[in-house]
Amino acid sequence: MEVKAKLRYARVGTQKARLVADTVRGKDVNEAIRILTYMPKKSATMILNLLNSAVANAEHKKVIDLDNLYVKHISVDKGPFLKRYKPAAQGRAQPLKKKTSHINLILDER
Repeated sequence: MEVKAKLRYARVGTQKARLVADTVRGKDVNEAIRILTYMPKKSATMILNLLNSAVANAEHKKVIDLDNLYVKHISVDKGPFLKRYKPAAQGRAQPLKKKTSHINLILDER
């Protein structure tokens, strides 16, 4: 039985988050937690919290054996931009697009 968790509007670019998601895809949950704990990236802590949330969802359902869980599917999709403006020379303003991501995670039992 599958267990799902979502993180929406995460304040990290999709390309940077996909680098971390690719390292975790297909791994056991315990191994993925070990990898993410020591990875020095901002998105690693976000995905680690999402993974812990998915494990808590599995524990709450009480249908799945937690020792046999693995990361079946993880995807990082583009979210909306936060549009901000930065002051520039001669009274102008430069637009800033702060990127967001939607991270979807599915765990399953082997």
